[in-house]
Amino acid sequence: MNTLSTRARAAAAAVQKGAFFLCLAFAALPAAAQTNGSNSPYSRYGFGLPADGAQSFNKGMAGTGYALSDGEQLNFKNPATYAAIDSAAFLFDVGFTLQNANIGTSRNRTNARNARVDYAAAGFRMLPGFGLSLGFRPYSTVGYNLSGTSTFERAGIDVTQTETYNGDGGLREAYLGLGFSPFKGLSVGFNAGYLWGELNHSVKASFSDATIYTRNRKYEADISTYKVEFGLQYHKRLSPLHAASIGLVYGLGHDIDSRASYYDQQISSTTVVSADTQRVNKAFALPHTFGVGLGWNYAGKLRVGLDYTFQKWGSVKSPVLDGTTYVSRAGELKDRHLFSLGAEFMPNPRGNNWRDHIRYSLGLTYATPYSRVNGEDGPSEYGASLGVALPITTLYTYTGNYPVLHLSAGYRRVQPKHSWLVSENYLWVSVGLTFNEMWFQKWRVR
Repeated sequence: MNTLSTRARAAAAAVQKGAFFLCLAFAALPAAAQTNGSNSPYSRYGFGLPADGAQSFNKGMAGTGYALSDGEQLNFKNPATYAAIDSAAFLFDVGFTLQNANIGTSRNRTNARNARVDYAAAGFRMLPGFGLSLGFRPYSTVGYNLSGTSTFERAGIDVTQTETYNGDGGLREAYLGLGFSPFKGLSVGFNAGYLWGELNHSVKASFSDATIYTRNRKYEADISTYKVEFGLQYHKRLSPLHAASIGLVYGLGHDIDSRASYYDQQISSTTVVSADTQRVNKAFALPHTFGVGLGWNYAGKLRVGLDYTFQKWGSVKSPVLDGTTYVSRAGELKDRHLFSLGAEFMPNPRGNNWRDHIRYSLGLTYATPYSRVNGEDGPSEYGASLGVALPITTLYTYTGNYPVLHLSAGYRRVQPKHSWLVSENYLWVSVGLTFNEMWFQKWRVR
């Protein structure tokens, strides 16, 4: 009875402390929200730019993680990994990213800087082979501000038309996940989340001739829905030094019970001359998502992973202006394929020196577009990254229970099919902190 009572109190304390840490991270979100992490005109389509889903431990590995698990890091990319959390540890993980974007065409380019809180998550083991995680993570971002001018002739006079495009918003997810290991080598799990956010787009056309009405068009949506994903991992030791693993993930696709609104106004000075408002119910849907990963581990020093993700956006409906009618239909987006390859090296996991426990990582990624631009496929993405994980301690244990500072940097190229379309180059730096506290360790007094 005393043992059960002690475990119950420890678990309750873990939940309270985890909630406290998450609240601290959430308190930083309003400041980070001043810049939403995007300056891309391609965030105009679908839900915006998809989040990469990477955490501090695998940011340098290009987000690779379906088949990777060691119990010392949270990995919400595959919820089955929660079963591997150390029985004496409480994990808290938070990440931040700074990036510089160079965006434009061959004739005109601009630079933009952004900062964002990537995620905040906590996890601990509830029972033997049974782990829990909860946290916050982004799903997509929308952010752009563009303008262009053109000239036409009216009644023998040249008239300049200026069009301004603005967008902001994005989707976020709060999740609770469980992982369970029914027997050695196999683990299963799920994440259940609440997805919410706003998508705002506007187009304003104004003219140098004051007799021509200004036209304002707005596209708005307030989205809230559930999100569920399931994971499986299987590990097999091939020899005393070599081990292999496989990871599978499925994300449930479904219709979203949220509506989209379209507003079209013509304005003379400050007077609305005409207005049209249209709304579409159940205008959006989440795609079915499938992920598979392969992993290999050598003596705890070197691990390599390969991930493939398929998102079935092609059959997902989304709102679009068809002539003068605002409708929701499938076919406006396309299926997305994402590949990532990552590796991580630690010189000596059982060493007693600080440098023995430094982790070095690198990764490559490639993704096909899920958006369509004027009926054509959107841009593809290429990326490369490097990372280093630095222990924040002078004492080491073979279980790896110590805080870690993660530093990673990378380059991402967004390349459209045609040279006259907008291309994007990103340089980014991420900082992550993983607190690995020995809250549930049993002490023996002799």
